[in-house]
Amino acid sequence: MIKKMVVTTGVIVLVALIFFGRDAISYVRTSAGYVRDSVESSVPLEFQIDRARQLVGDLVPEIRRNMHLIAKEEVEVEHLRRRIAAAESELEEDRQEILRLKADLAEGKPVYTYSGRRYTAEEVKADLAHRFKRYQTSEATLTSLRQICEARQKSLDAARRKLEGMLAEKRQLEVELENLQAQLQMVAAAKTTCDYQFDDSRLGRAKELIAELRKKLEIEATLVHAEDSFHDEIPLDESPPEDIVEQVSRYFEEGPEAEALAAGR
Repeated sequence: MIKKMVVTTGVIVLVALIFFGRDAISYVRTSAGYVRDSVESSVPLEFQIDRARQLVGDLVPEIRRNMHLIAKEEVEVEHLRRRIAAAESELEEDRQEILRLKADLAEGKPVYTYSGRRYTAEEVKADLAHRFKRYQTSEATLTSLRQICEARQKSLDAARRKLEGMLAEKRQLEVELENLQAQLQMVAAAKTTCDYQFDDSRLGRAKELIAELRKKLEIEATLVHAEDSFHDEIPLDESPPEDIVEQVSRYFEEGPEAEALAAGR
């Protein structure tokens, strides 16, 4: 089929170049569209459904890859949150120490003692300046970390929504494919039913034959009874029919009715 389509397309291109000149490209595009539509219409529906099912199945590797990336990013963001929490705790300790040194210097003493060691006011001021500069740098770093964490969290949330949407669409496509498969089977069954052909004329002939046979049997039975009813000579030994009154009297006096009455006594 592919080879035939290629040959057909080549012939179309050649004819277009010969007869249409500048308009050949437009002609080729239009003709190629017709060829493509013709090829697609000739492909069985079962094959196209299987192809669609394969395309849906091809989504699985991409879904799994994104699942792995999302899981990795979740771990990274969690570690970043822990780093931020530790930095916040350390920054708070630095703040308390800076405020303590500031409060001590506000007393105006010439010498200060910390952990058993003596420091001059100038040394304490230098240490306070160093601590304050480090605090500002740490505070700026913490602000950047928070912004990074927020941006990565937003990106992670968007990736989760995208993945969930892809999974939902994949399940919907699978349901639609099952529905299409069921409809295709129903159409195939309907076509099979339409292919049945019943010859009503044969059924009618069979009915006519049976009716004719029934009439012939009735005629034969009538002929048998006719032979018993008609005689070519007068029957001499046949006794005349018994009177009905005598038949009833004998039945009740000698027949089963009389025996039943005797048993009842």
